[in-house]
Amino acid sequence: MKEFNFKIPQNIQFGMGSLKKLPEILMENQSDHVFLISDRGLEKIGVVKKIQDIIEAGGIKCTSYLDVIPNPTVTIVNEATALYKECGATSMVALGGGSSMDVAKAVGVLAKYGGEITDYEGNHKVPGPIVPMIAIPTTAGTGSEVTASAVITDESRNYKLSVFSYENLPKYAILDPELIMTAPASIAASCGVDALIHAMEAYISTNASPFSDAMAEKAMELIGGNIRRFVANRKDEEAACAMMAGCNFAGIAFAWARLGNVHAMSHPVSAYFNVPHGVANSILLPTVMEYNALADHGRYQVIYNYICEGAKVTEDFRAEMLVEALKKLNRDLGIPETLSEVGVKEEMIPAMAEDAMKSGNIPANPRQTSLKDIIALYHKAL
Repeated sequence: MKEFNFKIPQNIQFGMGSLKKLPEILMENQSDHVFLISDRGLEKIGVVKKIQDIIEAGGIKCTSYLDVIPNPTVTIVNEATALYKECGATSMVALGGGSSMDVAKAVGVLAKYGGEITDYEGNHKVPGPIVPMIAIPTTAGTGSEVTASAVITDESRNYKLSVFSYENLPKYAILDPELIMTAPASIAASCGVDALIHAMEAYISTNASPFSDAMAEKAMELIGGNIRRFVANRKDEEAACAMMAGCNFAGIAFAWARLGNVHAMSHPVSAYFNVPHGVANSILLPTVMEYNALADHGRYQVIYNYICEGAKVTEDFRAEMLVEALKKLNRDLGIPETLSEVGVKEEMIPAMAEDAMKSGNIPANPRQTSLKDIIALYHKAL
C-alpha cells in the first residue's frame, strides 16, 4: 500500500432543517456582518430571502451579492470582491451550487491577500487561510463545500482556471436536504450524475487511497441507489438525504484523490460553449470510461454493482457492461447523448484539447493520455 495522507478540517452539519443552526455557527465565529453570495434564480424562488431572514433574526447584518452565473467569470469575482471590501463584512455564506462556492472561495482569497485571481492559478499558491466561509449547497452535485478548488472562467482566454489550495476549504458546511427538494428534474439529474462521476473518477484515480476509496464507495452506494428515485420525485425525503450525503462523500473523495479525463475535458466544453458543468460531464462519461477500460483492475465491476438496476454481477463481468449501464443511466435521466446536441462545434476540438491537457486531472487518469487521445475522445463524444 502506497503512502497517503488526509484530514477533515471542517465542521459539517447534516440533516433536515439544519439551516436553523446558521446563526449559532456565525456567533461561534464572532461574525456580526455576513456577506451572502448567491444567484438570482435562488432569489426568485425565495431561498435567498429565507437565508437572509435566518441571518438577520440572529441579530447579524447581511450584505448580499446575487449576480453569480453558471461558469462564473473573473469579472464576477472582481465585482463581488469589491462589494465585500466596501461593505465591511467579516465572513461569508455561499448559497447555491458549485458556482456560488467557487466565487466565494475566490473572493475569500482576494479579500484577504489582494491581487487578481489569476495570480493564484494552479496549485497551492494561496498563502494562508481565506476569509471564514460557510457553504450551504442547494444542489446534490458539486461537493464544493468540501473541495479545495475554485474554478473560474477567464473570459480573455475562454479558459476555466483552477485555484487549488486546501486553504480554500469552507470552514463550515450546512447540508440541509430540504434545499434540494425543489430542484427541477433536469438539474437534479445532471448534478446527480456529476456527483456520481466525482466518486467514480476518484475511485479509479492513480491517486486513490484507502481513505478516498471508502468515501467514494459509500458515495456510489448512496447516489447509485437513489438517483433515479430522486429525479423521479424530488419530494422523496429519504432519496434527497441519500443524494445530499452521497454528494458530500464524493466531494471528500475527489478532494484527496483528484479526478480524471472526464473533468479535464468538460471544463473546456463549458468555457467555450457555456454548457452546464454537470451536463458536459455526463455526456463525456461513457466515452471516457470506455477509453479507460484498458486500465481497469477490477474496479469497473464494483462501480457497476453500485449503479446498475437489479441483481449484482459476481462473475462474467465485462468492462463494456459498465459503459452500457452509464449510457442507459443518462437516457433514463433525460441527459443529452452527444456534445453536438449541446452546441459543441467540431472546429473547436483542437483548442479544447489543448486546454484539457493543462488540467491537473490528466495525470490522475488511470490510462495515460496524450493530446492526440483527447482529440479522438472529443470526436467520439461529438
